[in-house]
Amino acid sequence: MNLKIAIVDDNSFLIKAVTEKLSFFEDINIKHASVNGSDLLTKLEENHNLDLILMDIEMPVLNGIETTAIVKQKYPHIKIVMLTVFDNDEHIFNAIKAGADGYLLKEIDPESLYNGIKETLNGGAAMNPSIAHKTLKLLRDPSQIENLEEKEEISLSKREVEVLEQLSTGLSYTAIADNLILSPSTVRKHIENIYKKLQVHSKIEAVQKAKNYRII
Repeated sequence: MNLKIAIVDDNSFLIKAVTEKLSFFEDINIKHASVNGSDLLTKLEENHNLDLILMDIEMPVLNGIETTAIVKQKYPHIKIVMLTVFDNDEHIFNAIKAGADGYLLKEIDPESLYNGIKETLNGGAAMNPSIAHKTLKLLRDPSQIENLEEKEEISLSKREVEVLEQLSTGLSYTAIADNLILSPSTVRKHIENIYKKLQVHSKIEAVQKAKNYRII
């Protein structure tokens, strides 16, 4: 199976590092790399036959969060994993709300990056422990969520919270499944639902910004 991947990062050194990490895996085919969101959108107009995009967040012209919202609206079949040095709260939630399918940190080892890509393409959501931890923090202090309706939409089930707690300690899906007496595919489904529940903010802002930049 040939997995078609694109990388978006304004740092050419980091593009090279990610490319090298993925070069160990024969089924990964890096189709192109872009230095910002605008550059990526131009390439996607020419050809959007991609499986997954590894997206940086802080970029000039059009950042990763704005770009994610636009790509998800125009090409919903493409999965997007944020690959960033930041795990700050605001970035995480804005990225997830924009429609990101996963969130990993750049210092990740090749094997975990590859597994995160496969996991996401199999319908799961790649989420590293510190991100799971921050998600729990937000859910336990919902005062950060201003809109009452959103608070209600974000309320997670007891099972989802348990999955997040386990995930935040760095356990794999299979280990979580064993601990909670669930199947790995059920764990995957719970994580996918957590992402969906967090995507409650409207994407209008990002789309509006893109229109201002005449990107769409």
